[in-house]
Amino acid sequence: MKRTILILSAFVFILGFTLQSIAQFKEEEIKEREKWEEFLETAEIVDQEQMKTREAVTEPWVLTLEKEGITRQAIWKNPEGRLRGFLENWKWEIAAYRLDKYLGLQMVPPTVEKRFRGNRGSCQLWIENVKSLKDIEEEKIQKPSYKIYPFNQALYLQRAFDNLIANEDRHLNQFLITDDWRMILIDHSRTFRTSGKFVKSLIYDEKFKEGPRLMSSLPRDLYEKMKSLTTEIIRDVVGEYLTDKEIEATLVRRDLIVQWVENRIKQMGEDQVLYERK
Repeated sequence: MKRTILILSAFVFILGFTLQSIAQFKEEEIKEREKWEEFLETAEIVDQEQMKTREAVTEPWVLTLEKEGITRQAIWKNPEGRLRGFLENWKWEIAAYRLDKYLGLQMVPPTVEKRFRGNRGSCQLWIENVKSLKDIEEEKIQKPSYKIYPFNQALYLQRAFDNLIANEDRHLNQFLITDDWRMILIDHSRTFRTSGKFVKSLIYDEKFKEGPRLMSSLPRDLYEKMKSLTTEIIRDVVGEYLTDKEIEATLVRRDLIVQWVENRIKQMGEDQVLYERK
């Protein structure tokens, strides 16, 4: 009897962390997204500071926003065109957030359009009490053993998302990790590419330049929602922030993802590739 209780307790313990790995923002944070979207759009800018570092290519601004006694910081940027050899566009920040929200990934912070100094740009809520994955590696902080599985599940979600939006620029500073090892994704101004290599193959697969980076297992509902994307659905979700050509390229990449997942299912079995989330 005691052995059965221990086994059941272990199962519940593991299941809890498995479920936590899906929604990287907590349920209460997800429920407040619309509140923060409205805050970002309407709050008064009470302070501002431009980030000028080697890594901040787009030289974004850190805005301090205040409304009705609430004060939060946000990142504002408005690059559009080629900077240091890379195509940048602030509109892709908003499109990435809206698509993340539609797919139910819950990994990208609230991001809206906001005017600053007379210019249009993206404005993303600053996430507090996090470390970048770069800092974690440099400080040699070890993940608790029971966090390894959910962290890896989050990586598979990141790879699927970046495959869809053509984000080959995901470096360690763009992974924000909470103190309980949830993963938040930022900086999407180099996404939604349309050139040849971004519609011919996936970024993350067996041929990744630094070794295989696979979408090893994915939630079934996420996969089905990706499969059901159409031009009309994406246009309705992202509004003016993607062009028809960018939407078309996104759907081509969606087809590549579906083909990859179906091939993996044939090799390994569906239950090893797709899983149910509660």
